[in-house]
Formats: sequence, C-alpha cells, structure tokens
Amino acid sequence: MRFVFVSLILTLGLAAGAPEPVLDNGTVRIAFDAKSGALTEVRGLSPAHGFIGGAREALWRLDLLEGAAPVTPDSAGSFRFVAEEPGALRLIWERFAPPAPPGLRVTASVRLGGLPSETAWRIAVSGAEGVKLGAVHYPRIGPIMPQAGEVLAAPVWMGERTERIRELTGNGRSIGWEYPGTLSMQCLAYYGAEGPGLLLRSDDTAALAKRFQVAGLEGGGIALEVVQIPEQGGAARTEYTAPYGVILDTFTGDWYTAAERYRAWALEQSWARMSRMRNGCTAPWVADTGLWVWNRGASGGVLQPAMDLQAHAGMPVSVFWHWWHGCSYDTGFPEYLPPREGAAPFSAALAGAHEKDVHAIVYMNQRLWGMETESWKRERAAIFAVKDAAGKVRPEVYNTFTKAPNASMCMGTLFWRNKYAAIAQAAVKLGVDGIYMDQACSSLACYDPVHGHPLGGGSYWMEGFRLLQGDIRARTAPVRQVVLAGEGCGETWLPYLDLMLSLQVSMERYAAPGAWEPTPFFHAVYHGYGVFYGNYSSLTMPPYDEKWPAEFAPAEPLKLLDQKFATQFRQEQARAFVWGQQPSLANFRADLLERRPEEMAYVLRLAKLRREVIPFLLHGTMLRPPRLASKGVEIDVSRLSIYAGQQDPVKEYRREFPPVIGSAWRAADGAVAVVLANITAEPQGFPLAIDRESWGLPETGSAYMMRDTGRADLGRVADLPAALTVELGAADACVYVFAP
Repeated sequence: MRFVFVSLILTLGLAAGAPEPVLDNGTVRIAFDAKSGALTEVRGLSPAHGFIGGAREALWRLDLLEGAAPVTPDSAGSFRFVAEEPGALRLIWERFAPPAPPGLRVTASVRLGGLPSETAWRIAVSGAEGVKLGAVHYPRIGPIMPQAGEVLAAPVWMGERTERIRELTGNGRSIGWEYPGTLSMQCLAYYGAEGPGLLLRSDDTAALAKRFQVAGLEGGGIALEVVQIPEQGGAARTEYTAPYGVILDTFTGDWYTAAERYRAWALEQSWARMSRMRNGCTAPWVADTGLWVWNRGASGGVLQPAMDLQAHAGMPVSVFWHWWHGCSYDTGFPEYLPPREGAAPFSAALAGAHEKDVHAIVYMNQRLWGMETESWKRERAAIFAVKDAAGKVRPEVYNTFTKAPNASMCMGTLFWRNKYAAIAQAAVKLGVDGIYMDQACSSLACYDPVHGHPLGGGSYWMEGFRLLQGDIRARTAPVRQVVLAGEGCGETWLPYLDLMLSLQVSMERYAAPGAWEPTPFFHAVYHGYGVFYGNYSSLTMPPYDEKWPAEFAPAEPLKLLDQKFATQFRQEQARAFVWGQQPSLANFRADLLERRPEEMAYVLRLAKLRREVIPFLLHGTMLRPPRLASKGVEIDVSRLSIYAGQQDPVKEYRREFPPVIGSAWRAADGAVAVVLANITAEPQGFPLAIDRESWGLPETGSAYMMRDTGRADLGRVADLPAALTVELGAADACVYVFAP
C-alpha cells in the first residue's frame, strides 16, 4: 500500500502544478534537481542512508568519436521533466550549444523497479546529426559520500575487492572493465563496513558491449557508471535508444549480499539455463578430475609427472599443457603446428597417457597473431585484425625478452574462426583431449567496416565465439568429445566452455600487493554452472621456454623456491579448495613428493577431502561464508612472473592474511556443508557460529565432521549448540556437514 500511496502523491503533485522530480516508495528515494536534472539524492530508507552528496555531477555524458569534445547536460539550453505514470520520471535535455548538433535531445527515464529497493534507468539520444556517437555514460551515480570501511567489489573474472578505491581513482582517474570480458558479470557493488551498499547492474540478455566504471571526480570523489557502446560507433546514425536497462539496487550487507541479489536474476537467464555443465554436455573425465598438473614443455616433463602423481595420489590427474607447440610462446602464435617434439612422438606420448587414463588439454591463444611471423605476412592477417576507432591495429606485447608485437584477431571474421578451428582440429587428431583457449573470456571493440559486423558495440564478439566453439566441436566430433577451456570467468561463456581457468586464488603471485584481493564473487553466483580450475601455486621457479633468447635463461629453471613461502603455497591451495575449484598444481616435478613432502601432503589432503564432498564443492550453491574470528598471521609472499629469467628474480614481501579460510555450501538435497582449511603450520582453535537462518539448516537430521582420514558424528542438528568448537591441526582441513 505504501508504494501506491507515494506514487499517487507524485502524480497529484504534477496535477497541482508543483511537481518535484522525486521517486520514493518507502524503501528507496531518488531525487533530481528540478532546474538542471542533476542527481541530488540516492537514499536507502531501510535503514536510512544517503549515498551521494557534494558537488553535483553530470548524470550522463556523450563521448563523440574523431576528437570531438564530449557533450554533457551543462551545455543544454533547456531541461524539463515529466511524471508519466506512477513511480516513473522522464528527464529531457534540449537546445544544446555548439558544437553539439542543434537538434540533439537526450531523454533519461527512471522508474521504481521490480524490487522495492531497485530503480531502473534508461536513456535515449536523438537528433545527433553530423557526429559519431562513441559511448554513452549513463547513469553516473555520484559523488558517492565516503563511508567507514568502504569497499568496491567487482566481478573481475572470479572477483576482486578493494578498500582503496578513492586512492586508485585519485586525480580524476577512472577504473573500468569491459563486459562481456574481464568483467564476468554485468555489475559493480559498493558498500561500507556497517553494510549500506549500492549494486549497479544491467539487465542486458544479449551480451552487448559495455563498460562498468568507477570514475574519479575532482576533490577525491567517485561515481559509479555504465558506459554504453552503441553499435556502428554512431556512424551514419542520428539516434541511440538503450536496448537494456540499468538497475540501481540499495542493500545492507557486503559482496555476498550483492551476489545473492544478482544471482536471483542471473540464474533465470539463457546462459545459465544452457550451461554445458548443468546440461551434462561436458566430457565425464572433466568432472572426475581430482587434480590438475599445469606443466610446460615437451611431453617427458609434462605427461610423465602427471602419471607419476596419479599413481601416488590414487585419484584422476589431468594435464594443462603449455609450450607443446612448435612456436615461441607469446611471439609465434598461431604457428602451433607441428608440435615442438614432432608429431609422431607427441601423439605417441598422448596415447601412452590415455592408457593410464590421463587426459590433456593444450594451450592455443584464441585471439593473438604474432606480427613478426611469416604467416602474418603470407596470409595477410592484418586485414582481419581488430581495428580501433581510427582504423589502426593496436599491437600487444607480452614477451618481455623479445618485445615481439601481437595483434588481436577479430572474432567477428569468418577468416579467423576458420583459421583457429582448423588448427584445433589438427591438434585433436594428434591426440589432445581439449583446447585451452587463452584470453577467451574477453572481448574487444572493432571498428573495421570490412569485417561485416556492427562497428564498436553490439554482440558480434559473443556470436563469433559461439560459432567458433560450435565449429571446433563439429570438426572434432568424429575423433572425440573435445573439451574447451577458457581464461577467466564469464557468464555469457557458460554455454560454450567446459572449463574456466580461475587464477585469482593465487593473484599475489602476479599482482601488485595491497590494492586488490580476490573474492569468489562469480562463484557465489554461478558455482554448479561451470567447472573452475587453475592455480599459479608452485613450489618452484617458473620454467623458461627453450625458444626464447638464451641470454635471458636462468641458470636453473624450475629451481625450488625457498620454503619460507610454504604458507603462501598452502593459502593458494586452500582458497581453491574452499571456494569450490578443482585443485591445480603448477610446475610439478615427481621429486617434489620427496623434497617438499609437507606441502605435497597438503595438496593431496585437500584433493582427497574434496572428492568426499563433491555434491557441495562441484555442484553446490555457495552460501554466506562463516564468520571466523581468528587473528591474522603475517606470511612471506613471493611475486614472480613466467618471464622471471635471470634478470628478474623473485620479488617478495610480507602481508597479513587469515590463518583459516572458510566457506559454506548447500547441496541439491538440502544438506549444508561448512568447509575450513588451516593455511598455517600451527594448530588453530576457534568457535564456529552456526548461522542456522542464513544457511537454511535442516530442522531435522544429523551432523558430522569430515577429514581426509574419516568422519566423526556430532549428533542431531537440532541439538547442536549455537557455536561449535573447532580444533584444526597444523595444515589441516575439515568439513562440517548438516544433512537432512
């Protein structure tokens, strides 16, 4: 009744000749300046908290191509607003000053959303004759007032969070992520330590190109915004109407609360309903994998160690194989064939691994072409490369030794899809079980009119990937059920990929310390809809590609790392275990079973325990993580790159982390599990509060605690105390199960 009452007041106010541009349903209040249309208030009312304040910011901005200055509301000669229906506003700007087109009109609509805490935002641009519309920034929610303990959580692939967003966006800098691409879900979450938060998301079901961004404002302020990218880059178009809405949701909670809100919408979308894992389309050996070995080089240093580990562990081991190809890594793509050890030895090695039920997927970057390769010139590949708005190829350099440039190939071209699919087909015929499509969960805007796709924005990249993976599967079906993996996470890739490489469990090995930390944002939404694997976690220095310049080679590739980094190693393994990923180990050598027995025992302990709780850690839904009151511990952290040649030794620092990592899960039968892993070499004891309401514990049933050595019954769920006393041994792990 309150929703209807407030809406009637808005409508009656308009009839009385004194309307105010305000939306208020008792749960959320959005207000605008009646003279300029500037956003003046975003307030959650339950509990009351105002999110914006300070100097007023433009609600929208139009970026024009070819060097023209952006258009903002400040250059409009007139503004008006209309309350069209209960709970909805239309804001209109017209009569813009030059150089904006004289007939330009910008219309923004805001309405109360499906949930009481939501508002829905759309924008339309008309009369844009003579300009090329490159991007539409709308809505821009800000300036956001500071909160104590404020956090920005972004689903950057698996997910990351930072408490330093104002520092990172200082001096007017902006931080943003492309969707679909490095932003795995179309949302951002901002919240404070006491819980008031904003979730900015879009309801786009077509995977259209866009960017979610945190814009740094003058005076240290920030704004959350969605950057919409019109198809065709605005060329020969005089209007743009947003094909999707942007939803602003107020909440009380944290990143997991935001994930729950997003999940309610996301699991109803086609990419969730069509996920390969959910529909049983993935080869059975993928789900059965107990441990991945990520090794590089010829088969003797890749397949044989995996077979040795499988024999020792007594569980299926699969192989993630780099540097099998005949070309130099990060410079010679896509000249992968023939394999560097020769086709016949390569196939024979794979056949021997198959006899031991060891499967292997091999590396093939799905968009890079080395610009210094013979094939680049011979096949005139530049024609089919991604072009920027100026029509130029933008080289990408990854190899720090050779500095050789690569070009990104356009997924919208049949030429590139045919090229890649043919190489994949040939590799499968040689015996590989699947292809790791590096940089798969990413997309780029291409402005080449020769390619035949819409310029700039649109959904052509995802449509191209759909066609590519379908072609690979069709070509290889007569040989075997091919497995396709991709780098990172991405909701729109769930129907196309069997595996998603999720490396942020070990992001301290590659990221600058302190600014961001990993969080399982994507997993909290889509666990059970995809298989996540991967880890940089290693007990050795990286290997060195024999095809790189010899003068940069380290004296001892795969040298053992100092054992002081053992806690970091355990943390990486524990994160993957607790967050529901398949265990993975990089740079494995069989002698590590003897030379690093404690660390290897930890890996196998977690892998064995995980196999006992597959209904949770492969198929389950992530619940709110348990609150663990353990005091933090400071550990040694190594940071090193695959390009850690003799010129780039290990960088190290110390940082504090929780000694115990925990998560909670619900299985399909309603059972609940709490998963705990101790990363330290000392015993850890603490109380574990049982969150009956949040976890939805079964009212009847039994409870037990599992370790890799067995289980101990705890009695009836109804008889359990409010908190359990947990005693974890050194480098220990356990799972509490509450079964209906």
